[in-house]
Amino acid sequence: MIEAVGLTKRFGAKTAVDDLSFQVKPGHVTGFLGPNGSGKSTTMRMIVGLDRPTAGRVTINGLPFRELPNAQRHVGALLDAKAVHGGRRARTHLLSIAQLSGIPEKRVDEVLGVVGLQDVARQRAKGFSLGMGQRLGIATALLGDPQVLLFDEPVNGLDPEGILWVRNLMRRLASEGRTVFVSSHLMSEMALTADHLIVIGRGRLLADMGTQDFITHNSAGFARVRTADTDPGGWDTLGSVLTKAGGRVLREPDGALRVTGLELPRISDLAHVSGVRLWELSPHRASLEEAYMRMTQSSVEYTSTEDPRAELWEPEPLSVPKWEEEEAAEALRVPQAGFFAPPPPGTGGRPFLMPTSPGELAGPEAASPGTTRSPDTVRTSDPIRTSDPVSTPAQKAEDTR
Repeated sequence: MIEAVGLTKRFGAKTAVDDLSFQVKPGHVTGFLGPNGSGKSTTMRMIVGLDRPTAGRVTINGLPFRELPNAQRHVGALLDAKAVHGGRRARTHLLSIAQLSGIPEKRVDEVLGVVGLQDVARQRAKGFSLGMGQRLGIATALLGDPQVLLFDEPVNGLDPEGILWVRNLMRRLASEGRTVFVSSHLMSEMALTADHLIVIGRGRLLADMGTQDFITHNSAGFARVRTADTDPGGWDTLGSVLTKAGGRVLREPDGALRVTGLELPRISDLAHVSGVRLWELSPHRASLEEAYMRMTQSSVEYTSTEDPRAELWEPEPLSVPKWEEEEAAEALRVPQAGFFAPPPPGTGGRPFLMPTSPGELAGPEAASPGTTRSPDTVRTSDPIRTSDPVSTPAQKAEDTR
């Protein structure tokens, strides 16, 4: 059995594990859940003596890990499948650990067969895939035939057959009376494997209960109701009736109704009395994932924001020749009547088009006799007074002086 009492671990100003107390009992697969950064890995490291607690204690069968005689025979752990020398062959890796722990050599070949690596026993670990590395790590944990086993993400990188094998292995080990403590982010797999759950968030205990109890306590139950498509008004009729009867009715995106506050027999009776045909009336069975998300939503440390992808698609500025830049700068210094800014792209306008007649200008900027135009657009019929040049604000200021 694993027992933690007031377990606390601080790294400088950060508290990774905060006054954590729990028990992992033999004969059960106990799932260890929590968001990234919640302190799961740190807790497991303290259990096997890799980190020393800042406060509190954790024991295995009544003793700290460091005080266990020949700990490899009592505790097996998979905390990091990559913690293998890449140049060592799989069998050599296991044999070295077995010799250090006084484990017979024949046990090495036994565990290689258990995890399915007997055909690659003489290959070097650096050539192993992620799944093969996981199997080698599990073999290392099983080497001493321990009564207490800890696994951190044991199915990471495994194919469906491998995941099923690990699930059955965990159950078999627990059925033999061993203590099995498994950390994983795969909620669907934990729902099929774990009998009991310990859930933490930001280093603190959130839940310590059976898997089914956890789902029941952290899920909102409701009835799913679907009316016949041949009755267009059935949804409105039934919704009104159920609401009057004290139910709360929401419509889901697929057209079904989500009803809370009323039992299924009551909903069926109300639909029958109202003359509404039902195509579906079923209770909602919450999943472990839904319950977990509801429990830990306030403990998530790393959350995503909306992807500001639109900023990546802003049009690049057009390159303008040097002589055009000089003309544009001169135009800003000396206002020119009838000058148009370029129209928005795709509007069909004529960029930088000068009006060809006074009628092309609208509103207060319409051309009038005496308006000075660019030389390219001057007509002989336009009365232009060359004796009245356009003055800039700077020139006017100079004239007043």
